[in-house]
Amino acid sequence: MSERDSGRILELADDGSAREVAVIEASASRGEGGLLGLAADDQDRLFAYYTARDDNRVARFDVSGEAGSLTLGEPTIIVEGIDKSATHNGGRIAFGPDGMLYVTTGDAGVPANSQDLSSLNGKILRMTPDGDVPADNPFDGSLVWSLGHRNVQGVAWTEDGTLFATEFGQDTWDELNIIEAGSNYGWPAVEGRANNADFADPVQQWSPAEASPSGMAYLDGALWIANLRGANLRSVPVSDPSTSTTHWEGEFGRLRDATVSPDGHLWVVTNNTDGRGSPREGDDRIIAISPQALSG
Repeated sequence: MSERDSGRILELADDGSAREVAVIEASASRGEGGLLGLAADDQDRLFAYYTARDDNRVARFDVSGEAGSLTLGEPTIIVEGIDKSATHNGGRIAFGPDGMLYVTTGDAGVPANSQDLSSLNGKILRMTPDGDVPADNPFDGSLVWSLGHRNVQGVAWTEDGTLFATEFGQDTWDELNIIEAGSNYGWPAVEGRANNADFADPVQQWSPAEASPSGMAYLDGALWIANLRGANLRSVPVSDPSTSTTHWEGEFGRLRDATVSPDGHLWVVTNNTDGRGSPREGDDRIIAISPQALSG
């Protein structure tokens, strides 16, 4: 797991303890920037999205050792030049079922970036593990997979390969979108549903006060969305993604991320110590639960 402000990468043991694997010294924490998303491939390599002194970038590290003694090699920068800001850095990275690396970027506080195909900001990017442009990307020679995003912080694929993404709105609507190659999701011309043929509408939208959706995972037929301002965990059945149910209303405070653990549980990360929440004893923490316990 990553720590945004410290730049630390931690290895979690089965007993819940954590050890420091490495510190990304080039990570420059400011506001919402710092060490953000992590993703691992099946070749013992770790990929990290972080804010550096001049930009946001993605680096690849070789991983050595066994569980309990893992180490990282020197970084190889595979993408750089993504504009950074105190806000709207995106930062979620994940490997899709096609073996490609997907990277979400924010508009870096400049809304016009999101509609500019020459900018990597306000986009979902798709690349090879070397940072190259796949031949089947929708825009010739470009890493851009989709555009018109304000600040995407959650991505997840369902069993049939459908890609969903969560997106922070400004003042009106947060969004859950189905992401398709080359589609334009409207920001800054549109926030939420527009019923405009030029833009893809979200399958569900919420007011920022009840949502502010961050990380997301797919498990047991549902998307599980960690909400910050809403301070809840939202489940969305993929059979009807226009509906949802909220869990843990205010129980654990701000929720940053959700992921599936190796044993098939849902792990949810709280985020109350970032200066915007109200820390309580034990924060911040990882909560492990089964979807059956939530639905029961």
